Amino acid sequence: MTAHEIDYTIYGEEMQYVEIELDPQEAVVAEAGSFMMMDSGIKMDTIFGDGSNQDKGVLGKLFSVGKRLLTGESLFMTAFLNTGAGKKKVSFASPYPGKIVAVDLTEFGGKFICQKDAFLCAAKGVSVGIEFSRKLGRGFFGGEGFIMQKLEGDGMAFVHAGGTMARKVLAPGEVLRVDTGCIVGFTKEVDYDIEFVGGIKNTLFGGEGMFFATLRGPGTVYVQSLPFSRLAGRVWAAAPQGGGKDKGEGSVLGGLGDLLSGDNRF
Repeated sequence: MTAHEIDYTIYGEEMQYVEIELDPQEAVVAEAGSFMMMDSGIKMDTIFGDGSNQDKGVLGKLFSVGKRLLTGESLFMTAFLNTGAGKKKVSFASPYPGKIVAVDLTEFGGKFICQKDAFLCAAKGVSVGIEFSRKLGRGFFGGEGFIMQKLEGDGMAFVHAGGTMARKVLAPGEVLRVDTGCIVGFTKEVDYDIEFVGGIKNTLFGGEGMFFATLRGPGTVYVQSLPFSRLAGRVWAAAPQGGGKDKGEGSVLGGLGDLLSGDNRF
């Protein structure tokens, strides 16, 4: 194996975190900001890219940085190396309510494609790259644009998503239609495209967008029930505009509720 072999445990329900056990000289790489806690004896180091090409010189490092710019991620990742004599543990947390899924890349032919912000952490040696869409329609209307992340190697990687995660194993030729924002990731054999919803009423008044994502098997697909963009949109829509308090929200009284509750400041 080229990637470090790590052990792990996932804790929690709605707000999960993954605890990774490192043997001496084993390491894990993670997105900046996902760190939760670690034992003494673990050395933390900020690196360019994913750290999988540190032996390829300056050009290799610059290429790694360029890939992360295209996916909208930070230029840097953080590596956690066990420099002690015994086993040590380090933990990483989800950035919002949802689930963490462990992806064993050896089970998926060494490659897994996921949405740009799904990656959480991985064993040192796993490459975090980019996957370009070769289909114009998918690029413009697929929800994830032309660029998705690809995880390559023979180690463990961890991805997270909002709400509840569904795992679908598609038979050859089997098609799954998904909201474009609900895709978490899929294996390399899956054919990913988009499909027009169709119908004037569905398009104008359906409230579900104009396109489905179509995923054709064979392969494995992970789907999330609550994309972060949908969660953020609902929070923004419910937030009082102008910084005021809206105590009449959800009530037929509307603004009159503020008068009845005593908050009648204007």
